[in-house]
Amino acid sequence: MSRRVVITGVGAVSPLGNGAATLHERWKAGECGIESGVGACNDFDPAEVLTKKELRRTDRFAQLAIAACQEALENAGWTDGEELPVNPERVGCVIGTGIGGIATIETQHDVLKESGPGRVSPLGIPLMMGNAGAANLALRYGFKGPAFSTVSACAAGADAIGTALRMIRAGDADAMVTGGAEAGITPLAYACFGAMGALSESGISRPFDARRDGFVMGEGAAVLVLESAEAAEERGATVLGELLGYGASADAFHLTAPEPGGGGAARAIKRALEDAELSASDLHYVNAHGTSTPLNDRSETDALKAALGEDIAKSLPVSSTKSAVGHLLGAAGAVEAVATLLALRERIAPPTLGYEVPDEGLDLDYVPDGPRPLNANGRAVAISNSFGFGGHNAVLCIAA
Repeated sequence: MSRRVVITGVGAVSPLGNGAATLHERWKAGECGIESGVGACNDFDPAEVLTKKELRRTDRFAQLAIAACQEALENAGWTDGEELPVNPERVGCVIGTGIGGIATIETQHDVLKESGPGRVSPLGIPLMMGNAGAANLALRYGFKGPAFSTVSACAAGADAIGTALRMIRAGDADAMVTGGAEAGITPLAYACFGAMGALSESGISRPFDARRDGFVMGEGAAVLVLESAEAAEERGATVLGELLGYGASADAFHLTAPEPGGGGAARAIKRALEDAELSASDLHYVNAHGTSTPLNDRSETDALKAALGEDIAKSLPVSSTKSAVGHLLGAAGAVEAVATLLALRERIAPPTLGYEVPDEGLDLDYVPDGPRPLNANGRAVAISNSFGFGGHNAVLCIAA
């Protein structure tokens, strides 16, 4: 039997504000962090977390990861500056990202064009590299186990957490610090997503609504501390929840469009439940990928029906965090995993904001009037879906 993996700490920075509790409370209250069509982390001041030297040496996406990690470690009782409660050589770090230090790439390319190669920063590579999030956390906190990044577009954060789960189960580590970070609200990224018609022209994220017209760009980060149940018990940790399963698949259909009918996503959902040794009837809630794009929301609805059975799919509350924060790309799966955990702990389903006009065939319970109590006696269980460009599908099964 593989080792049980529990969650002992969470941290987040999102367009709803700083902190995991802020993310949960404001989403639950129906508040939206999207302003002027963008989900920016306007309350985040990296100078409150990093020194001037560290600020110069980190791209914004890594700064967001550091802030989320600091909160998660404090939440887990891993006090900053003190000896780690788990052998550092048995602590790993996996952080997902979709496009890494793209702000650095853009600014340094401008320097190259305007002033020549001699003026390009020698820190450019460490700033822009996609593994900078994981590398900075390992360096800052002394994690000496496996440390790397996952890059699978909008599934990257969930894939990172799933990978961390499997590493603890396999005995490669006793604890993993994992999640996702993204800071892609840059001129080039915004222009590219706009050129392909993915962004909402209305600037409103309203998943599953008939008026949905694309996703709203967001930024942020979330980090979870995972430990083997034995390690957590040995140090007397407070357990917030349990990571029960992870499922992944590829559509192998199109670089940007989801597979019609949601076949690939359905396979990932089924694999997550199989990995958790659960059936569809054991679920109480679904945190949807719910991007507010016409194709994704329909494909995800079809996938839930195919994977869970239409009757069960229609009986479950299904809501989208992206309705409140926008699409955080590679950070989305991690932020949504934290949001899912906190929702389960409180036994509520937060609402899908902006949902007012039903669309034909999109007939699940999207929680338009939430928050709503979960119908759970004892342990509450949910899946959190993440589907990314490239046909990447990642699903986490979480309990609290």
